[in-house]
Formats: sequence, C-alpha cells, structure tokens
Amino acid sequence: MKPIWIVDDDQSIRWVLEKALARENFATRSFANVREASAALDHESPQVLVSDIRMPGGSGLELLQTVRDKVPGLPVIIMTAFSDLDSAVAAFQGGAFEYLAKPFDIDKAVELIRRAVDESMRGEQTWDDRVADAPEMLGQAPAMQDMFRAIGRLSHSAATVLITGESGTGKELVARALHRHSPRANGPFIALNTAAIPKDLLESELFGHERGAFTGAQAMRQGRFEQAENGTLFLDEIGDMPFDLQTRLLRVLSDGQFYRVGGHNPLRANVRVIAATHQNLESRVRQGLFREDLYHRLNVIRLRLPALRERSEDIPLLTRHFLQKSARDLGVEPKRVSEEALAYLASLPFPGNVRQLENLANWLTVMAPAQTIEIKDLPPDLGPAQAGATDLTTGGGGSPIGSADASLAATAPINGGSVAAHAGMPGGLPVATVSAWEGGLRTEVARLLRENSADVMDELARRFEAAVIREALDFTRGRKVEAAERLGIGRNTITRKIQELNLEP
Repeated sequence: MKPIWIVDDDQSIRWVLEKALARENFATRSFANVREASAALDHESPQVLVSDIRMPGGSGLELLQTVRDKVPGLPVIIMTAFSDLDSAVAAFQGGAFEYLAKPFDIDKAVELIRRAVDESMRGEQTWDDRVADAPEMLGQAPAMQDMFRAIGRLSHSAATVLITGESGTGKELVARALHRHSPRANGPFIALNTAAIPKDLLESELFGHERGAFTGAQAMRQGRFEQAENGTLFLDEIGDMPFDLQTRLLRVLSDGQFYRVGGHNPLRANVRVIAATHQNLESRVRQGLFREDLYHRLNVIRLRLPALRERSEDIPLLTRHFLQKSARDLGVEPKRVSEEALAYLASLPFPGNVRQLENLANWLTVMAPAQTIEIKDLPPDLGPAQAGATDLTTGGGGSPIGSADASLAATAPINGGSVAAHAGMPGGLPVATVSAWEGGLRTEVARLLRENSADVMDELARRFEAAVIREALDFTRGRKVEAAERLGIGRNTITRKIQELNLEP
C-alpha cells in the first residue's frame, strides 16, 4: 500500500501524525510546504493526502486543486486551525474527502485516515460537495463542525430542511447559508416569521391576494411564495403556524401549487422551503397542535443547531468576533477581553444563546470603560455575585436565565468546573446551583401547566434525558460506551435512548 502523505508547516503536527499512523502500521511521508508536495506528485502519489490549509508559500486548497488535476479520486483530508465556515466550504468545494478542525483528537484523526484509505482502495471519490461563503458563522465545537459539514453535503440539494434549536442560536443564518450554497443561490431568499404576523394576515402574506378579496384589498398582491419563485422560502417559527394554515401549506408542499386569497387560478410554486422552530414539533403533534403529515413533509432533512452552552468552547471566539463587528459598525477601536474574563464568560449558560452574546458585545463596546475588558467590567447582572446567587434570573441584555433548559446546562462541567465553581464556590455541587436548577425547573413546570400542556411529565422527562445524554456525548466526543459508563447506565440503554430521543448526529 502507498504511504500517507502529511503536508503541514508545523513540525509537531507532522510528528504526532507520523507516530500515530506508524502504530497503525501505515507508512508515511511528510512535507513542510505545498511546493515540495506538488513536485512529488509529478513522480508518485500517496494513498491518502492530509494537508493543512494555511502555510507559508502556498495554500492547502491550492494543493487540493493540484491533486484534483494530477490524481483524480485521491482522498484529501484538509486540516485547519481556522474553524469557520469559510474553511469547511472551501474544502468541500475543492472536493476534499473530509475536513478536520485543529486541535483534533488523534484517535479520531487516525480513524478518519483509515476511512479515507478504505475509500481510496475502492477507487471512489466520496465528497464532491460545494457550498459558498457565510463568514458570519464561526465555531470550533464538534457540533458546529458537524453543521458546517451538513451545509457542505446539502450544497447540491434542493431538499426541504427543518432547522431546530433554541431561540437565538442562529437558525436564519443556517437557512441563508443553505440557500447561498444551493443550486437556487441565484434566486431570491425570502424569510417570514410566522409567529410575528397576526393569523388573519398570515394567509395573505404567504399566498398573496386578488383585488377585492377582502375589505381593504384594493390591488392584487403577491405573497411570499410568488416572491420566492426559483429561490428559497424560509418559514421561521413554523411551530406557531395556525392549524388551518398548516393545511394550506401542506397542500402547496404536496401538490406544488397554490391559490391567492380570493383567486380561482392555481399558481405553480417552484420554491425550496426551509422551516425552523424552537419548539418540539413531535410534542406538538402529540398534543394535536401541529399536523403530523405536515411535520413529515417538513422533516425531510433535519438540522439541530446547538445551544451556546453546548459549545462553550466557542464563546471566546464569538466574543472577539462580535466585539470586532460592533467596533466596525460604530467606527471605534475594537476592545479586547482578558483571558480571565473570557474564561468566566465561557462558564455562563447564556440562555439567550448567540444573540445574547452579540448583545453583550455591543453593550461592552459602548459601556466598558477600558480597552481591555475585565470581569469587573461586565454588566452587573452577569457579574460573579449574580452568577453564583440562588436567584439566577437574568443574563446579558436582560435575557431570562431561569428556563429549565438553561438550568440543566448550568450544572454541567464547563472547562473543568461548574458555573458555581467559577464564581468562587467550593467543590462539589453547591446548594446555590441546585436551587437555581430546581427553581428553573419549577418555573418551566408552572408555565406548561398554565398552558394546559399535555403529558407534562413525559415531556420534561424526555428533555431531561436528552440534555444529560447530549452533554455526556459531547464530553466523550461521541463515544457512546464511555458516555454510558460515566452516566452509570448500560450501553444498550444509551443506544436505545439516543434513537428514541433523536440524538443521532
């Protein structure tokens, strides 16, 4: 078998990969730059090529193009320490086999190379996916890297996509990225928040109306479906759509045509629909609030956007990004954040998710007194005294922190300690943290009871199990057996729960 080629200007990366692959009986050959590797391709070729992106004297993406020209079908794994959507998009656009974000788990890297070797021996090119640019999406966390890969894999598809995730996680950003990197990229992207429009106006907003269709309809008006012709229609908060309009939407998705309000002539709908919701649609289907047939029509491809507390390692990266963006918008010098303040921010649950963090960055740009932000410069409701208090009620920008989901995550280990531990509390599970968890849970129970929700116990139990198992899988980087052992449950139990709770990546 041919050797594995490693191209990276970092000698330590080359050394680590060489040693790890040698233990697996793989021969290797290393190059410190793109020029040497390109020259070697004129005389021989590897079984698999593993390359960094940014190196002095040449880019790994340029090498990827050279490989495509000289050795079509050779699997190329792209590595990068710059974990943004740009890198993932460019790698998949160039035909990379896979994308590996630094720092990486060496066992995961070796397993990925082994898969590429198997693919090479089958003589097939696995990836030829293409997505385009969305630089506002950043993330080093495994869940975000999975999201970037999903966007890349969907780039040739016009399939209906359902995006789920809590409010403020950036679902519309994902929808826009899916559109920009799809065959419909040259068409319009039309967004509609179905929860923000009164029920009696929503039908007209979606489908348009004829002149005289109702009082005040003095002229014909196109709806969002017509405006999105040959493009993408993004329906945000689809879980709040009135039941009777769900029937009309289902008919459009199934028949491909619709009528304006007051119209008699059918219109064709050449539109890709991307829907999003922060709600549990399966639960709403069980409660009779959402049509099951519409749910299955929308749930063709499902992408779950992680909450910010599930990707706390991204908080420093996002904080710097938003501070730069805020300073650019205001025309001022961007502020810096001390390592202590970044570590403290990474320990917070941020129930308002990325939107709350962006609002915090705007606040700091305007209100922080010094150029370097310390913990004492944070808003009073985010200070250590408040974060460790029993009544954990508010976050940056006034966002409530007392939800059950936020409280569940607040007790999970983050960067080696709990939220309370970062606030200076002693080891173990402090009484204040438990109180915040229980208080948040009781608040959520009261809300569900006020709304006359069905199956409250079942719904909360599912959310509790999902949060615990998801955190355990994130902690073990997806290793189910280790996660089961740490949780004290059987491996068959965790496998069954992952399937029941739709936690598969």
